[in-house]
Amino acid sequence: MSTALPADAVSRAGRPVTGTLQTAACGAAEHHVADRPQTAPAPAVTPTQSITLRGLGTALPALSVSQDEAASIASRLTAEVQPRAIGALYRQAKVQRRYSVLLEDGGSGPPSQSFYQSAAHAEDRGPSTADRMARYAAEAPDLAATACRRALADADLPSSEISHLVTVSCTGFAAPGVDLELISRLGLPAEVSRTHIGFMGCHALLNALRVASAFAAADPAARVLVASVELCSLHHQYSREPQQLVANALFSDGAAAAVVSQCEADRAAGGWLLVDQNSLVLPDTDDTMSWRIGDHGFRMTLSPQVPELISEHLGEWLASWLQTHGLSTADICSWAVHPGGPRILTATAAAAGFDPVLLEP
Repeated sequence: MSTALPADAVSRAGRPVTGTLQTAACGAAEHHVADRPQTAPAPAVTPTQSITLRGLGTALPALSVSQDEAASIASRLTAEVQPRAIGALYRQAKVQRRYSVLLEDGGSGPPSQSFYQSAAHAEDRGPSTADRMARYAAEAPDLAATACRRALADADLPSSEISHLVTVSCTGFAAPGVDLELISRLGLPAEVSRTHIGFMGCHALLNALRVASAFAAADPAARVLVASVELCSLHHQYSREPQQLVANALFSDGAAAAVVSQCEADRAAGGWLLVDQNSLVLPDTDDTMSWRIGDHGFRMTLSPQVPELISEHLGEWLASWLQTHGLSTADICSWAVHPGGPRILTATAAAAGFDPVLLEP
């Protein structure tokens, strides 16, 4: 997988409000948001099509653990890495809490889990991919449906009016899949148009919004429900490889949904507009990020070179893209940055021209 630097421009009432930057290649359920005051009115953005985000919804598993508790769980699974080293690595990730569908009520103590067992021998790599996919099929629909219900409520739209369903996931496969489960659980029309965007990593939701925008632009009556669900905790790796340990320390479970349509009434009411998207693929970067199917889950690589690539390429490309809309980075008052680790967040903030302190939880 080549490194890609996708971005999404969202505006409210025609003004640039949010830039979304995706800079990692594996699904995650958390974004860091930076807000800064504007000292002067920003130039108006005139979108080529009035595509509106009518409603948004998110969902997390019911149980969570602190990052220290997550490190303690991880250290009990393999003897290949010292618990002290795992604890230090997890603290460096700067994650506060981890939500997982695998967690079980621990009574008076913190939640526990039984899906992963301590390695029985040096070659034990934990549950098979088949076992992990079975758990995905059991857990993903509930989380996705919750996010969708919240998005529909936010849009004040009955599920019977949805014409298109776009689902997104890179952490599991099933057929029949999450899309058919959502039709049943949400009461979507039986003839709803279905599209799935799979295994495109953590920038896949931006691709889904692009697809949804195309549907809405082609048909003023279209009401598109976009649903993304990622269960990264299903792919914990029993490994001493640094990149696998980093992936174990960063990502968790969650779902997000959006309702997209072409609707002037929503725009007049101050709805969020999808203005533009762009993406830059850097050549000769196939080895910097990957997400591959193994016998014991999906294995991620996230090279320490990624922050350097962001520092080298993001700023110039971002400025050029914004300039096509008569904007500069100084005109953007909010940023939503998808985290792939503290160094990626810092590099992105520097390239976009805002203080990385604003990304602190």
